[in-house]
Amino acid sequence: MSDSPASAHCQNEQTELTRTILKLPRQRSLLYGAQPLIMGIVNVTPDSFFEGSRKYEPQAAVEAALAMVSHGAHIIDFGAESTRPGSIEIDPKEERARLLPVIERFRAASDAVISVDTRHPEVARAALEAGADILNDIEALAAPGMAEIAAKHHAAVVLMHMQGTPATMQIAPAYADCLEEVYTFLRAVTKGAIAAGVSAESIILDPGIGFGKLKEHNLALLRGIGRLRSLGFPVLIGLSRKRLVGELTGREIPERLAGSIGGALAAWMAGADIIRVHDVAETVDAFRVFTAIFPARPLGKEFLREVSL
Repeated sequence: MSDSPASAHCQNEQTELTRTILKLPRQRSLLYGAQPLIMGIVNVTPDSFFEGSRKYEPQAAVEAALAMVSHGAHIIDFGAESTRPGSIEIDPKEERARLLPVIERFRAASDAVISVDTRHPEVARAALEAGADILNDIEALAAPGMAEIAAKHHAAVVLMHMQGTPATMQIAPAYADCLEEVYTFLRAVTKGAIAAGVSAESIILDPGIGFGKLKEHNLALLRGIGRLRSLGFPVLIGLSRKRLVGELTGREIPERLAGSIGGALAAWMAGADIIRVHDVAETVDAFRVFTAIFPARPLGKEFLREVSL
């Protein structure tokens, strides 16, 4: 399939979404759509919101990631800056110092797909040169030069919606229509990424559950995943152990595993392609049972490609 925007998007409006290949650097790819792709979270931080995900020492981070791969993770998402609500941005030099030893060691031990959760161009460049495959950017390539770095390295990108910044995003977030506003934002940043040279077949969309949203906003986005997927790109959902799960279950962060798995299964049936989780083994087991019972998802009108993008 051609990388040109014209060929990537010139489809009849009655044709179901057929793109199933996510292009990665070094002529690699991932297939999506038929089965959920599980992204395991490894935080090389001392302060991420879920203590169980914190692997501040490089070797501990690598070992945790290798265990996730052995349990069925398709992608490992390494992050070295906490972006939990109320967090303060760290110096990119500190982020890079935390992250690079982990990526280098993990890449030497595994050929699994590496995602890097960063919004800083200098960190992104170094991570891709060290062997990363995906830039998972909460700012949707907004930083100057970020899109060009992704394009130069043929990286896949996660374009996420966030209202505000991590420090301020949960201070009274408000929308007239959350789903449509997120749809419009993702449509715009997708166009920008493609214009900067990012392959249309390397783009992933993330509505940003918990990033400047209240419970009703998050639920509207989860119910409306099909609307977002109609843009023609795979959708990533990350709700693992987040506040939404606590609001729905009344449980604290350490006790949100069951609720997180329930959310993951619902997100998959609503149209998500990639599920970002802390608990890989348990989530993979749940999906093995679930997809054995329901081996396919219906692709209705809500999953059709947006022709005019």
